[in-house]
Amino acid sequence: MPHQPVSDHLLVSDHQPVHRLVPSPAGRIHLVEQGSGPLVLLVHGFPESWYSWRRQLPALAAAGFRAAAVDVRGYGRSSRPDAVEAYGMLDLVADNVAVVEALGERSAVIVGHDWGASIAAHSALLRPDVFRAVGLLSVPYTPPGGPKPSEVFAGMSDPAGPFAGQEFYASYFQEPGRAEAEIEPDVRGWLAGLYAALSADTMPGPQEPNPHFVAPGGRLRDRFPAAGRLPSWLTEEELDVYAGEFERTGLTGALNRYRNMDRDWADLAAHQGAPVTQPALFLGGDRDASTTWLSDAIEAYPATLPGLTASHLLDGCGHWLQQERPEETNRLLTEWLTALPS
Repeated sequence: MPHQPVSDHLLVSDHQPVHRLVPSPAGRIHLVEQGSGPLVLLVHGFPESWYSWRRQLPALAAAGFRAAAVDVRGYGRSSRPDAVEAYGMLDLVADNVAVVEALGERSAVIVGHDWGASIAAHSALLRPDVFRAVGLLSVPYTPPGGPKPSEVFAGMSDPAGPFAGQEFYASYFQEPGRAEAEIEPDVRGWLAGLYAALSADTMPGPQEPNPHFVAPGGRLRDRFPAAGRLPSWLTEEELDVYAGEFERTGLTGALNRYRNMDRDWADLAAHQGAPVTQPALFLGGDRDASTTWLSDAIEAYPATLPGLTASHLLDGCGHWLQQERPEETNRLLTEWLTALPS
């Protein structure tokens, strides 16, 4: 797809999404934009794509915003560098800055979900000159610092703990090729299982094995719900879109984000404990492990997100918040965006 010049962005219809390839330190970033007005950059998580924001793009456009949903480097039609270390947080922040510049803007509001929430928060932390406000979905902000991530993950299988002898999924993802060997022979089935495992209407019950952990000698998918039942927010055709992208690209680029967590810890050491001070929004699901396990991070928001102007936990909602509850997410997001200083 040829790169479209920035000058034609005024021709983008509020009603029709437009695909673009723009230059970035990764090589290129693919994005889909819709609408005109103040720029809102939408950043997805794992294992997703720009398509995760398909229900937000028209809503934001209708509310008077220029919404741009990216494929993060390693995903979809964006570049996929070979080196594991090319997926560090500093690189992803640089990509976001490049997208804003390529779209002919000086600043943007950045909104992220899952890994995208962490990328959005650190983009705001490191480049407050570009990102004037930040919205976080599902994953709370935790400032840089603290114990090394690999040590935290290892401690979760403590023999005295509730997950004794089990391996946390982020640890399982660390070795290149290991998770790929599980996922890539049946990408569609694996994605369906993971989406169901973390959705409120299909997730395992409290007495069932936790899908965030791997038993010795097992696979992550062993903990997913029985095959064939999709969560209510996901149709077979929508699953085909996700599966088609990962069947084409593989999972390595996406998984390399996890393989940089200790590197991020070192790269961001100078920002230990630093708050994000721009106006902020947090939306979480009350049935999402990201909000229950990280409840201390939410309680710390007066210190870590002093600019927080709206925070909501959605009752009966799981991890895939903007897809499980699109209307509610759209309303809360547009209300927050509209109230921001221009």
